[in-house]
Amino acid sequence: MTLWIGLTGGIGSGKSQAAKIFSDLGVPHIDADALNRNLTADNGIALPAIRRLFGDKVFHTQNSLNRAALRDLVFRRPQAKKELEEVLLPLILNEIKSAKTRYPNAAYGIIDVPLLIENPEFLAAVDRVLVIDVSEATQILRVQQRSGLNTEEIKRIINTQASRKTRLLYADDVLENEGTLSELTKKIQGLHRFYSGLTLNQYGVASPCRTICTV
Repeated sequence: MTLWIGLTGGIGSGKSQAAKIFSDLGVPHIDADALNRNLTADNGIALPAIRRLFGDKVFHTQNSLNRAALRDLVFRRPQAKKELEEVLLPLILNEIKSAKTRYPNAAYGIIDVPLLIENPEFLAAVDRVLVIDVSEATQILRVQQRSGLNTEEIKRIINTQASRKTRLLYADDVLENEGTLSELTKKIQGLHRFYSGLTLNQYGVASPCRTICTV
């Protein structure tokens, strides 16, 4: 039985880079963001429900979503965010469950979910939680370098996510990512050996040991 690791972290934590390193090691990788993009791509199966909720104002054309308009709407209206999640999250979860069946013989796999902690349904789909952890100052600096957003905009995004403290409370394993790409790679290589040696017991529960990768 495959051990599924839920990979999460706040914006700017380096979660996507960590997922890539796991993938480069040959580890199955299920990306919830990619599944979401597929569901909301042109002619995606989530579009009719989104149109019913928010109307033509969040669409470029009949079958093409205006992502910028939708993003602005959900940031301005918390209720709109909740309504959108009620449409998308069950669809994403079904896609994750389907993807998991493609790797019956893998020792372990990564399920990459930015909002893993915020959604109990996703937590139930994983056996362990790996948090990529950085300070808020590092988050802000990295996002500014990557996207050019100002500090206020970045903090607004951070505040829509689970707090750093909450993520760490849920973590089985913590990977501190304040250093270089080389350091991150070495830490993940260590976790790869660790996860490859873990097994699920007869009840489908992983070993209870906790790791913290700081070096």
